Amino acid sequence: MECQLLPNCGFFKKYQESKNLACVGFINRYCKGSDMDQCKRLEYRKKNNAPPPEDMMPSGQMMTGEK
Repeated sequence: MECQLLPNCGFFKKYQESKNLACVGFINRYCKGSDMDQCKRLEYRKKNNAPPPEDMMPSGQMMTGEK
């Protein structure tokens, strides 16, 4: 199972190859896991009819620092 929006998700595109454990965890949990329906990026997209910033994590927080 994986999110239907993965091909267009800025966060996934930017961080899918990341070795950052937080990124790996978010992708496994929200993009390809049981918490897909709780993704704040998806909520943002529906509410604003536009994609969220690519550095916005599925939890709703912004990435800081290096990939």
